[in-house]
Amino acid sequence: MKSHLLAIALSSLLLVAGQAKASRLQSWYFDSKQNQLHLTTTSGVQPKAFLLDNPNRLVIDLPGTSFNSDSVKKSFGNAVKEIRIGKSDSKTIRFVVELARGYHITPQNISIKGDSRSHWIVKFNSFDRQNNPIAGENRENITIKSTDASTFAGVVNLGQEMVGISSQIRALLATYKSLNPGIFFLDLDTGNYIDINGEKRFAAASTIKFPLLVALFQEIDAGRIKLTDKLVMRRDLRVGEAGIMQYKPVGTKFSVLQTATLMMTISDNTATNMVLDRLGGAAKVNQRFRNWGLPNTAVRRLLPDLAGKNTTSSKDLVRLAALVSNNRLLSPNSRNQVLGIMRRVKTNSLLPAGIGKGATIAHKTGTLRFIIGDAGIIEMPNGKSYLAGVLVQRPNHDRKAGDFVREVSRRVYNYLNQTTVSNIEPNSDASGGLHLPTR
Repeated sequence: MKSHLLAIALSSLLLVAGQAKASRLQSWYFDSKQNQLHLTTTSGVQPKAFLLDNPNRLVIDLPGTSFNSDSVKKSFGNAVKEIRIGKSDSKTIRFVVELARGYHITPQNISIKGDSRSHWIVKFNSFDRQNNPIAGENRENITIKSTDASTFAGVVNLGQEMVGISSQIRALLATYKSLNPGIFFLDLDTGNYIDINGEKRFAAASTIKFPLLVALFQEIDAGRIKLTDKLVMRRDLRVGEAGIMQYKPVGTKFSVLQTATLMMTISDNTATNMVLDRLGGAAKVNQRFRNWGLPNTAVRRLLPDLAGKNTTSSKDLVRLAALVSNNRLLSPNSRNQVLGIMRRVKTNSLLPAGIGKGATIAHKTGTLRFIIGDAGIIEMPNGKSYLAGVLVQRPNHDRKAGDFVREVSRRVYNYLNQTTVSNIEPNSDASGGLHLPTR
């Protein structure tokens, strides 16, 4: 059967046309439950995609992108049989997504979305079941609608990479060879960003409490939970490592507000387990996280998660901060309560240690023997606001990781503090929402 080729039009690619900077494939993974292929590169790319028949498969080329291996092949179950990665030529990486026998895909069933110019999500919305694709089927001039990469998390107008400060951080990292970081910063005023392994998935440690707090306040907004409701501490939820609830008798009752506050401000693990339990468990919150567009964030076990099974990425944490900042997940009142709690976090030795006098930060830290992290929203005296997410994998309890985070925070703050403020300032309305300049 003659193969039929279909060029897939991606309107968003116009945004990165003309780019000359060489890129490298940083990571990729296929979420078989969501039928989503995530592609992350070190800088913006201009993907080209098309469908081929016999067998039915999707081909995605990443021009101007290098790859550390000659080829990779990984098998999957269900509709997607396997994904192969290789070099189409010396300057192009090719992904081939081959479907299992009897499955068929049409352009209408595929969506391609970029939430930044270096992260693309290929979503197979559905598959057709037919033993023999229609011979001679005319698929010319059929395009696939795609969401452009002009916004980050769908809410912040995306600017350019802050090359100067990014280079400084990469040079700094070269002096910390034992550390493996994921870093993402976003200037809310300009949309400019720093992205160093931003999509890399790490153990979340206690940063997982940030999305749990937001999920809790969504339930409060929905009227299914009240701040005055009482939560009962059960034996299976009472744990150690962090917090004061562990010292209370089983059966002690705490209000939802008290529990959420202890979960964040002193990182109480028992409080976290009580919140997770009240939200219906890991499966329900993970579905919520996916609905928010957080591909790397998942709860897999109760706290304390000493093995690091719960995961997130620095970019996911900033995505969440962007959604919260722009009132996309919470009511204005709940948003203000969430940020108020996060401004009272007691551990201020990471990101807060690098910000200047007069600045405020709403954040959440996380620490395990092999990982530290911090993520939050920083408001500067000059009117700027920016989002930060840093996760650092380290040798056992290596204190250099903390030094690195503090230095990165300091350099980014100083860089943004010296940048000329735009004529259009972000300002707060009565609800506390940020007004971002239209680009």
